[in-house]
Amino acid sequence: MIREWSAGAGRTFRAVRSSPAPMTYGLIALCCLLFALGPASGLTRAYGTGEALPAAQRAYFRHWGVIPAELFAGPVREVLTPATALFVHGSWVHLLGNMLFLLVFGVMTEERMGRVEFTLFYLGCGYLALLGYALANATSEQSLVGASGAISAVLGAFLHLFPRARVTSLLPFLFFLPLRFPAWVVLPFWAALQWFAASRAPEGPGVAYLAHVVGFCLGFGYAWVRYGRRARVKAVPAPAPEGEKQP
Repeated sequence: MIREWSAGAGRTFRAVRSSPAPMTYGLIALCCLLFALGPASGLTRAYGTGEALPAAQRAYFRHWGVIPAELFAGPVREVLTPATALFVHGSWVHLLGNMLFLLVFGVMTEERMGRVEFTLFYLGCGYLALLGYALANATSEQSLVGASGAISAVLGAFLHLFPRARVTSLLPFLFFLPLRFPAWVVLPFWAALQWFAASRAPEGPGVAYLAHVVGFCLGFGYAWVRYGRRARVKAVPAPAPEGEKQP
């Protein structure tokens, strides 16, 4: 059994390594693995059951997530939490929604940037997106987790690099009919929705829309400065639904 698991892991590693976007697939695999091992998945008995499980989840999020009030006034280790929070997700819906967006938009973006640059871009913009949210909510005691700030940066870069790429969206007010629009239509509309939601969102548990807005602007700005107009390419990515859950 161990030999079979080892062989399967080896084949998976070789497939990811030889793919055109190994870091995107690697990030997805890492986030899924950490989620499965954490208390939010409900798969690990070590965190307990019943009333003990929610308490373990809260402690886990506070340890690895960003708490704005402690980030600027707590111990030095808190400065690392905007990086660790990128790999922590609060629920299955939160995880799968984020990973779907990363898969759809990350592959082409990584192909264009290259492995090393894409990885640094993802981590750097994700860190700054969470930091931006924390600065705007410096007294908040709520834990902030999720890769949405980094993934929003990928969306912003994708918009600049592939503005004419066709994106399939599911729009609630059109009865969730799948419709295909250019990225220059879908992604600015998505960003505008995040900004509108951020301006109305109360402080407390929920979706950190401001982190999405900051990440999107950082990603678009980076691609615009780094690549300019010469980088724009027309391409067609895989279909993706419109919308996202939690930060």
